[in-house]
Amino acid sequence: MTEEEILESVSKIEVREGVHRTIKSYALRDSTLDEERRRILLANFERYGAVFKDEPTDMHALFNDPSKDVIIEIGFGMGSSTQLIARDRDEYNYLGLEVYLNGYVKLMRDVAKMGLDNIRLMRFNAVDVLERMVPDSSIKGFHIFFPDPWQKKRHHKRRLIQPAFVHLLTQKLVPGGYIYAVTDWEEYAEWMMEVFSSEPGLINPAGAGSYSAPIPWRPETKFERKGLEKEHVIRELWFERPLEG
Repeated sequence: MTEEEILESVSKIEVREGVHRTIKSYALRDSTLDEERRRILLANFERYGAVFKDEPTDMHALFNDPSKDVIIEIGFGMGSSTQLIARDRDEYNYLGLEVYLNGYVKLMRDVAKMGLDNIRLMRFNAVDVLERMVPDSSIKGFHIFFPDPWQKKRHHKRRLIQPAFVHLLTQKLVPGGYIYAVTDWEEYAEWMMEVFSSEPGLINPAGAGSYSAPIPWRPETKFERKGLEKEHVIRELWFERPLEG
């Protein structure tokens, strides 16, 4: 790709069609490239970047080893846990989706330093990627760690976890695939439990209405530690698409 093509690929982050667009679950922060971010992006995009395509795409083909199952992380933030999971669970390939430019470039820099070859990063709206690019029954798992709880009641419509979105995730899972979500906001945990439990295509291995025990391979993040210092309770939710037959 040329320099112009690379910069263009990270500048557009959603598909716009008329005025009827899904309510955004994110609020854009700094979206400018200074010289250092530009250098990191141009140096590493060919190896770690992924480009949005408005057509069904074999997600396995994005990676050097297409035989591995693909896991998608939605909203990886600064990517501190993303890189460690990809390093320690290298039997999987990971596609990270994030619209926050600073986090996107930082994680690209970090995985390049680590020399990981099982991770690709895309700066694009997750709903568009799932609806338009990811084939049904193709993804092993989804990670959604500490999504914005949009605390005020009038903002609840902006929450990522909504029935239609969870149904979309379920359609993309392979039989036996999972959705793994974590939050430190109790009311949002209850909201997520209700939404996930209401999706007929998912089961809760922990039992109806029960949160998952902590998953040992998910590393604790700096953000999470801050929540614990404020005596927030970490809630983990693990739901699966049942094996067919």
